[in-house]
Amino acid sequence: MSANGQERDAYVLFTLADATYALATGVIQQLDMVGAVTPVPNALPYVAGIVSVRGQVLPALDLRARLGLPRGERTLRSRLLVVRTGERTVALIVDSAREFAHIPADVLRAPPEAIGGRSRRYLRGVAPLGERLVLVLDAGALLADGEDTLPAQTRAAGA
Repeated sequence: MSANGQERDAYVLFTLADATYALATGVIQQLDMVGAVTPVPNALPYVAGIVSVRGQVLPALDLRARLGLPRGERTLRSRLLVVRTGERTVALIVDSAREFAHIPADVLRAPPEAIGGRSRRYLRGVAPLGERLVLVLDAGALLADGEDTLPAQTRAAGA
């Protein structure tokens, strides 16, 4: 397999509510500790606020809330995944993230038909990884414009 093929298959694994999720490394700019999150008035329910990451002010999304999961308590294991798709850069708050994995495209399975609505739109697929199933997310769909997604003013300044 070429180095380019390995890059396409590389993912950062993270947890939300005891489930394992993955995002392609190509959209992740960095992983960081969750520091101070400044609330923003009248923000969408899943926008936790704004954060400063290496001098850049970014909207911080609670990924649990974005995916319709119950909010969790932030701990020392909580992480920010700084994600960039197109012109949009955001910080995703996840329960933990410290693992990288290669998930070849031929292992990725389509989400089951019973999964519908928004959940299906955000999922690229499901991959068995050892004893666990990994839900592979589509970063573009998570951050896409739409009536239930981020308004234009959350685009990172200078991104």
